[in-house]
Amino acid sequence: MTSPGGLPISETPPVTTPRDAAREAAERELSKPMYHENDPGLLERALRRFLDWVDDLFSSAAGATPGGTLGIVVIVLLIAAAVALLWWRLGTPSKAPVGAGALLGERIRSAADYRTEAEAHAAADRWTEAVQARMRALVRSLEERTLLDPRPGRTADEAAAEAAVTLPGHAADLRTAARAFDDVTYGGRAGDPAMYTTLRDLDTAVERTRPALSRTGVTA
Repeated sequence: MTSPGGLPISETPPVTTPRDAAREAAERELSKPMYHENDPGLLERALRRFLDWVDDLFSSAAGATPGGTLGIVVIVLLIAAAVALLWWRLGTPSKAPVGAGALLGERIRSAADYRTEAEAHAAADRWTEAVQARMRALVRSLEERTLLDPRPGRTADEAAAEAAVTLPGHAADLRTAARAFDDVTYGGRAGDPAMYTTLRDLDTAVERTRPALSRTGVTA
């Protein structure tokens, strides 16, 4: 059989490849490593996506913010100024340690030294430091009177609990003082004049109190 132009026509239909099979064959071919030697790495692709996201974000914000890009810059500067103001007013944030730490350090100081330090802090309106020093003066005074065994690693709560044994009349006040020390030292609370006055009065009262000898049940 010949075509109208005189060319022979094959009696068998041409071979065709199904569309799905052709696509799968192309995917297999393109998946070979030789076609991907110059592709960007995972980190580079992630960085590009992030930069595209930032660009889209700023573009959207510029379109919605009065003044466009200049408006965004002004807003960012205002936010930075607000953060700087809060930092200046509140001070550098510090992470509170888990649990209470030692009340007295390894260096041995007298109760009188701690009281002098506390009064100096109070005179300068440094109430947090004044509360800390006064609590240390109280505990060091108890050690000097041998009502507590000298122990550098003792916490404020431990000191209050141990001191309450020989000073039962001040047990509640000692617990309150220890809690105040922990609050200003580890809890981020600022000391104040009322807190310091309470501690100073307790220190004076404890110094004048005759301890109860719990083992014999008599008062010295």
